Amino acid sequence: MRIDFHTHTFPEAIAARTITKLEKSARTASYANGTADGLRASMERAGIDFSVILPVATRPGQAETINRVAIETNDHHRETGLISFGGIHPDNTDYRQILRSLAKNGIWGIKLHPVYQQTDFDDIRYMRIIDCACENGLVVVTHAGYDISFPGGSQAVPEHILAVLDTVKPDKLVLAHMGGWRCWDEVEQHLAGAPVWLDTSFTVTPIRPAADTCRTPEECRTLSPEQFCRTIRRHGADRVLFGSDSPWSDQKEAIELLMESEFTPEENAAILGDNAKKLLDLP
Repeated sequence: MRIDFHTHTFPEAIAARTITKLEKSARTASYANGTADGLRASMERAGIDFSVILPVATRPGQAETINRVAIETNDHHRETGLISFGGIHPDNTDYRQILRSLAKNGIWGIKLHPVYQQTDFDDIRYMRIIDCACENGLVVVTHAGYDISFPGGSQAVPEHILAVLDTVKPDKLVLAHMGGWRCWDEVEQHLAGAPVWLDTSFTVTPIRPAADTCRTPEECRTLSPEQFCRTIRRHGADRVLFGSDSPWSDQKEAIELLMESEFTPEENAAILGDNAKKLLDLP
């Protein structure tokens, strides 16, 4: 079974407009159109069985709609292959009620994005949410590291993550982008081997500049294949999850790059789906 643990979609009515806006802010071209149908077409080309959709609540009032859609999406996940996590904002004062409701309705987890939500990851509001999520058996996925759309935004760098691990000790925390986008030296030194999962999203696939955008080689730099493999070896392939960050990376290319790395067939199978299947407790 192949599972992409890190993807994004948008409502069909606003997908084209949203993709255009994000391409402009990130100066990065998309590989899919951002709709559920576009993701499913990409999955078919890549041979992916399930994709986990990670919605982000940029305002507290968005959580209710995001979570209603997530429940509706998951009602059909066996037919569509689409699994949606829930969304929550650090300013949702009713976070306990939200998280209990998500767990009751069979949602597997939540997505946090400290940069988009403009809140340090070790803020007490996040710590309370993560602690409550753990109490309810929910997986917590967080953006980690810098963000291509917000140069200099440092709300989720390794020092914040280490503070949360020390204080909350979450048992199902997934750090996107190999533990910290463009913080990979610090991740390798301080987070490799920590009791967290890492996802591989938007790390080794090339950054494709948006139309009419110039990028220097440094701006297009991603995690080197050597450091990618070294960090996974230090962390343990049994706690690494394949992720593409579709539509911002091509799922098929991301799989091919992983398969071309130095991992054994057993390690590849674990990263590409076995670990995610176990974490999500899928049949």
